[in-house]
Amino acid sequence: MTVASKTPDASHRGKAYLFLTLTTLFWAGNAIASRLAVGEVSPMLLVAIRWFGTVALLFAIGWAQLRRDWPVLRRRLPYLAAMGVVGLTAFNAVFYLAAHSTTAINMGILQGAMPVLVLLGSALLFSTPLGVTQLAGVAITIVGVALVVSRGDLAVLAAFRLNQGDLLMLLASLFYAAYALGLRNRPQVSPISVLTVISTAAAVATLPLAAGEALAGQAFWPSADGWAVVAYVTVFPSVLSQLFFIKGVSLIGPARAGLFINLVPVFATILAVAILGEALRWYHLGGLALVLSGIWLAERRAG
Repeated sequence: MTVASKTPDASHRGKAYLFLTLTTLFWAGNAIASRLAVGEVSPMLLVAIRWFGTVALLFAIGWAQLRRDWPVLRRRLPYLAAMGVVGLTAFNAVFYLAAHSTTAINMGILQGAMPVLVLLGSALLFSTPLGVTQLAGVAITIVGVALVVSRGDLAVLAAFRLNQGDLLMLLASLFYAAYALGLRNRPQVSPISVLTVISTAAAVATLPLAAGEALAGQAFWPSADGWAVVAYVTVFPSVLSQLFFIKGVSLIGPARAGLFINLVPVFATILAVAILGEALRWYHLGGLALVLSGIWLAERRAG
């Protein structure tokens, strides 16, 4: 029996909630950083520098643990490499491309597909039971996300249309859902060791993307502000968030952990108010209340 398959006690749930809340907060910061990066560093070069920087940091802080865990990790290298390519490189590359051809509203709505995809995938692949209360919680969190990203205007939702960027965002959501589900069967060793191997594969996979951008004449190195963005996305969304997400999944499973992804657009809105000076409206607070209520309801696992 793996750690993820055990019924979490109150202590484990509390730790998981903290880890997953911080994860989504840092991911929301990544959305703000992505906006700040426009014109300061080219997107594929940003992805490459981010993951090579992540690997360097992980090796520096986790080398001793990696050496101890290597005999176990070596037997699962193809699996871990695939997770790195799909969940880290492909997700981030497609995410940055989507941002150039769709609106923030559409991206926010489509990002809400991640926990639904994780929940459905968990039911199909791992026979995770879906109770009525859990499904209701998922629905409430989606309503909360829609309220935030539509700014409380039903006309925005009524006019919602898919374009190329939207399709790319759906693909990115599918990539990360697959990654979240794959974490259930990760080797039961230190999360930092697992993340080091996954991130190394992700970094290597960025090389052809960065090379293609350079050959197309679209690559440019970070400015001073660009390096600040690189530093943030390397330390917080790449290292800390990934470690916290792996730990959260190990404590309460991918289906329940996936629900917390709905906090990302809510936190992103709050950070946009604080950092970018955007106005705080009633729908921001209402959306946050709905998302938190939906997560609480789904976590009751009644039904």
